[in-house]
Amino acid sequence: MKITNIRFGKLSVPLITPFKTALRTVDCINDLVVIIETDCGSIGYGSAPATPVITGDTHGSIMAAIDDLFKPNLLGMDVANISQITQTIQSAMIGNYSAKAALEIAVYDLWGKLHNAPLYKLLGGGTPSLSTDVTISVDHIDKMISDANRALADGFDILKIKIGKDIEQDIERVIQLHALTKGKAQLRLDVNQGWTAKQTVYATRQFEAQNIHLELIEQPVKADDFSGLKYISDRVCTPIMADESAFNVKQVVELIHGNVVDIINIKLMKTGGISNAIKIADIAASLDTPCMIGCMLEGSIGVAAAAHLAVAKSHSISKIDLDGPALGQYDPVVGGASFDKSAIKLSEAPGLGIERIDGLIEL
Repeated sequence: MKITNIRFGKLSVPLITPFKTALRTVDCINDLVVIIETDCGSIGYGSAPATPVITGDTHGSIMAAIDDLFKPNLLGMDVANISQITQTIQSAMIGNYSAKAALEIAVYDLWGKLHNAPLYKLLGGGTPSLSTDVTISVDHIDKMISDANRALADGFDILKIKIGKDIEQDIERVIQLHALTKGKAQLRLDVNQGWTAKQTVYATRQFEAQNIHLELIEQPVKADDFSGLKYISDRVCTPIMADESAFNVKQVVELIHGNVVDIINIKLMKTGGISNAIKIADIAASLDTPCMIGCMLEGSIGVAAAAHLAVAKSHSISKIDLDGPALGQYDPVVGGASFDKSAIKLSEAPGLGIERIDGLIEL
């Protein structure tokens, strides 16, 4: 099974409610779909969203990188040589994490089809079902309470609260949402780099003093502020998780060995795909550090790949934040993983199990 062509498509799915964080506001899932064709007729699917404020990638930059550099290097390569292909992808250029991730997802999809097995079985096996949290976007408190009530009614028992706009308003948001969800759901806070280290300690100590038990606080400070993360971790009891601070293996090792954070958030769009995500999960497991598997605001192609990885690496990845497809009004991907509110179930079909993609616009 040799690679003969790489082409692109576009998917757009409106959100049920606008997605708001300290960094951006989005009302639609927009995925660039990467389609890899082979000489035997098999097709592999990968995808990536545009996340310029997080990874620095846009759809235009992803397509240009693939067409100009990755594609010439990959054409003619045999999918059976998965390690050689992923090494070629990772070494072809610096950065361009989303382009690398989309390519790797499509290649691993083909690798599963080559071996006639679902991807999670080839990566290590496991139980092909997961339960995810759901995101509550930062907004005025009445809207956040309304969104939280809907999430509880839908059966979600873990809510990921987006904050980071204004420290005092954020504290009040958390107090009210905790009162609403106490005994019904756990809360995770995602600050999206919106606080300083001292603000984080100030807020977290208030929560702890009021017996507001948070499962974790995610990336409260800027991505490069490792000393700030360490300052926080040394002064609070609530677990602190690195997201934008943990793109690669070197950063993860530094974060864990320095006792900088308690938890690592793995995202395929940060690691540049599945191969590096596997390395991070295995390193974290060897150092007894739990991981979350997360996603950007993306649809079910890329999120399905992340779910396959989470199932196979469940000894390391114990926290699931893969609600991207559940935030959309519908899922245009037929086959593959199913996303029904908090429940994620993986297909037993080869690779990612995708049968077709409705509404795909060829580019």
